[in-house]
Amino acid sequence: MLKHRGFPSRFPSSDFQFTIRRAHKKGATKLVSRERYADRKHVDRRVDEGFMRALWENFGDQPFERGNLDAGRLSWLLGREVVAADDSYDPEDYETLLKINVPKAMVNFPDVFDSESA
Repeated sequence: MLKHRGFPSRFPSSDFQFTIRRAHKKGATKLVSRERYADRKHVDRRVDEGFMRALWENFGDQPFERGNLDAGRLSWLLGREVVAADDSYDPEDYETLLKINVPKAMVNFPDVFDSESA
């Protein structure tokens, strides 16, 4: 399992994790696309934005390996802002390649990308 050095381990001053410490013996937790409803708590929306900011700052529009990124946190973005990078996508593989769907991410997280142009 690739460990993304320099990637924040959690949302600042919280218990919302962005990475895991070690690989699970039974394999990677399956990535599943989770529905984000309009009535989600403000803190949950801020954490999603923080995670997207970390992804953008670390990987930009380039494909990246899932590695030690938290499956639960990725699942909130999967299928919308984060998509499979190629046809070999396996939701239970630490080595699967993902990428940011930049047009969709810019619409859903405009503050992440507005700060880039400032």
